[in-house]
Amino acid sequence: MVDPKIEQYWKSFLSTLSPDSPYHGKSYIAEWFGDNPELADELGQLVLSGIKTGTCSAVWEWEAEGNPIPEVGLISITLDGHNNPICILETTEVTLRRFNEVDEDFARSEGEGDLTLEYWRKAHTNFFSRILPKFGREFSEDMPLVCERFKVIYK
Repeated sequence: MVDPKIEQYWKSFLSTLSPDSPYHGKSYIAEWFGDNPELADELGQLVLSGIKTGTCSAVWEWEAEGNPIPEVGLISITLDGHNNPICILETTEVTLRRFNEVDEDFARSEGEGDLTLEYWRKAHTNFFSRILPKFGREFSEDMPLVCERFKVIYK
């Protein structure tokens, strides 16, 4: 069942567009960043401020949940830690790469900490070490990631 406040947010977005906008025919997903409400709030604020324009996830997580890998054009309603919609994103780039192949530029796009690759590696090692056991996996330097870049299209 679709949460009424999320559906209303989507309808509010659509009401700002011309009737012939291609967004009228699109579907969306609604999710938060991170794995807990506090992190969702923190990362959501980075998105709203324009600092966070990228995100990554483990390929293994998508496989375990039976969901397709995101593609360019994916529309996501970003939720805060209380499942309230805060903005709508459109995925603009998707690359598959190993954890140890993430570069400084992509690390900076994630908008976290001091924006360095060193900070990104530490924070994401902790994150993946925390979530991957739920999927029967363990963090490794060569684990496959889905690296996405996005733009805010509504807030």
